[in-house]
Amino acid sequence: MDSTAVRTLAGQIRLMGFDVDGVMTDGTIWFGPDGDLMKGFNTLDGHGLKMLAGAGVEIVIISGRSSAAVRHRAANLGITTALLGVENKRDAMRELAAERGIALEHCGYMGDDIVDLPVMRACGFSAAPANAHFFVLQHARWIAEADGGRGAVREVCEYLLDARGALDALLQDCLR
Repeated sequence: MDSTAVRTLAGQIRLMGFDVDGVMTDGTIWFGPDGDLMKGFNTLDGHGLKMLAGAGVEIVIISGRSSAAVRHRAANLGITTALLGVENKRDAMRELAAERGIALEHCGYMGDDIVDLPVMRACGFSAAPANAHFFVLQHARWIAEADGGRGAVREVCEYLLDARGALDALLQDCLR
């Protein structure tokens, strides 16, 4: 698909889903001395998610791993739908889209590993961080220059905002 067609799809996204490990984080998982799971999140990515939500795109998290850290991060960002411990992300996205009356071609998903491919291929728009698995990179419609947890989420948010014609106004508002 050519870049113009991908940009057109991107401009029509109403619901954007994100994986966590390898997308919103760099994929590293830390365990504390008591077995507490910890993850590191990028603040620039977080602001991108807030800007995208502010432009009317619903943000959802669909992750195969369940984590209190992700629940806290989602709440911190105002993301009300965080589906964690999901085995079939494609079915979860289909259910979300149906509940909201949104066609799958107006949904997007950013993933990094082969388990994300079914949901990525079901959506109208798909994205991957630069360091995604090679097979995911072959199938993503759009690829960030940054790695997961290192700005890839911010890049896709700004790409979607730009495709909607909303990025320039947001940036100009920062100068007032």
